[in-house]
Amino acid sequence: MDSDLFWLAVGIAIMGYFIGNGLKHMHHPKESSYDFFLIEEKELHTYVNLSKEAFQDLITKYPDAPKIELNGKIYYNYRQFINWMSSDDVFKK
Repeated sequence: MDSDLFWLAVGIAIMGYFIGNGLKHMHHPKESSYDFFLIEEKELHTYVNLSKEAFQDLITKYPDAPKIELNGKIYYNYRQFINWMSSDDVFKK
């Protein structure tokens, strides 16, 4: 009987640990696959739902948009670009 109570207590303690750990991380989601997603400049307009002309106007007007240049090609980090578009930096000028 004593060993049964011991294992019940161990099971409850383990369950409490996992529930507490889950509650601790509830409002901190894991990184998504889009956090490190690089898109070529010529394709980004489709991801941000803009026409090619509107996207080129945006990039021309705001050359300080977050971008990366690798081997002569310009890439944009999807998450950084979306955050930049939603920030006040775009509308300050």
